[in-house]
Amino acid sequence: MPWLGHAMAFRKNMFEFLRHMQAKHGDIFTVQLGGQYFTFVMDPLSFGPILKDAQRKLDFVEYAQKLVLKVFGYRSVQGDYRMIHSASTKHLMGEGLEELNKVMLDTLSLVMLGPTGPSLDTHHWREDGLFHFCYNILFKAGYLSLFGYTKDKEQDLLQAEELFLEFRKYDRLFPRFVYSLLGPREWLEVGRLQRLFHKELSVEHNLEKYGVSNWITYMLQFLREQGVSPAMQDKFNFMMLWASQGNTGPTSFWALLFLLKHPEAMRAVREEATRLLGEVRLEAKQSFKFGALHRMPVLDSVMEETLRLRASPTLLRVVNDDQILQMASGQEYLLRNGDILALFPYLSVHMDPDIHPEPTAFKYDRFLTASGSRKVDFYKAGKKIRHYTMPWGSGVSICPGRFLALNEMKLFILLMVMNFDLELVDPDTPVPPVDPQRWGFGTTQPSHEIHQEYTFRHRRSCRTTAESRQEDLNTGKEYIEPCKTEPEPEESTVL
Repeated sequence: MPWLGHAMAFRKNMFEFLRHMQAKHGDIFTVQLGGQYFTFVMDPLSFGPILKDAQRKLDFVEYAQKLVLKVFGYRSVQGDYRMIHSASTKHLMGEGLEELNKVMLDTLSLVMLGPTGPSLDTHHWREDGLFHFCYNILFKAGYLSLFGYTKDKEQDLLQAEELFLEFRKYDRLFPRFVYSLLGPREWLEVGRLQRLFHKELSVEHNLEKYGVSNWITYMLQFLREQGVSPAMQDKFNFMMLWASQGNTGPTSFWALLFLLKHPEAMRAVREEATRLLGEVRLEAKQSFKFGALHRMPVLDSVMEETLRLRASPTLLRVVNDDQILQMASGQEYLLRNGDILALFPYLSVHMDPDIHPEPTAFKYDRFLTASGSRKVDFYKAGKKIRHYTMPWGSGVSICPGRFLALNEMKLFILLMVMNFDLELVDPDTPVPPVDPQRWGFGTTQPSHEIHQEYTFRHRRSCRTTAESRQEDLNTGKEYIEPCKTEPEPEESTVL
């Protein structure tokens, strides 16, 4: 269609559209989408020159600035992109990351147990939607850890819950908002939600809170020094809330669902955690060996496999000046000034059967070697490939908060599998398909909810009779070993 080009088919289902185009046109093709030309490169062996871009002729920042102005209302200032990466290097890695890990652990405990700790009925089985359960917990824990809290924990949790409900409203509208496909009432709703978040995340409210993360504080200090108005700083906070919390909940949902659908993976994660951490008890208030998070190859493999299957970012670069792109095959193609160069690693890398045999299957040990260490050697067409997964993007557009996000999700999964008995309401329910509107927007979301049952393990972890073992075997539940009377080893780690 004139001007629109293939926009309607692309927006309806980006994955299927690009798969069809690749089958028809090969590993590089240009399509018109709403008046703009996009050149998609689908051969991962040709990604190197694009991601390195030694000549700096492919601009990520220009496109990002236009997008954040549209969806968050934030108008970028000179140097803020480099500042965000600098702040993330300083406060989301190394010692800064360890400090945030401790805060995140305490906040997860607060969100999962409440301000007064475990109640008397925590041994009862409860039912909840798994997606809502994961997204809700991760959002509230992340929000309180990064943007601070008051002295009233109960009120903090209520405020975080209300904010999550509004966040989900915005989240549901987000894909069509980016593509300008909202109806009149939806445009009004987006405006209302933006104003609400600008108010709730205002720098004025920051002054009333304790524990605002050093990461947020550092970035706001930079904006103040650049003369950015408080109103624009509020919009910056909204952008950072979205960047930090928009994907952790959905990713944790998929990881937990895959573990529930694959008991052998659940057992492997629990065995690894027990070996490294001892008995992990959510309700206790003692030390946690955060160093163990870096020595858990099984859990790392589970998370990497989950991200391979469900993370679908689009990497975009604006082409500055006409230039020649040489593919790995030796063929050369002209990239035109003003066009946009695009990579979609989910299709071209994650789902490539040459790189990942049986690409649609969940294999918890896909990223483990025979000796149990992390596997990093993957091949395409007989050549070792560097970018064998790209859930966080790559190059200049790689997610600066990836280490915090990954640790946050790993902590959540550990707390869940070590402190709760979990099962699906319908064990035979299939893994839901991806909502097609979410392709290209970070971690995908399910097309419908999946329901789980869960109960706190501290009431069920002590089994003392043979009948209890037989009961588990008869019901198909995982057998829990009887309590041991000898004291716990010194290495035992509790939360």
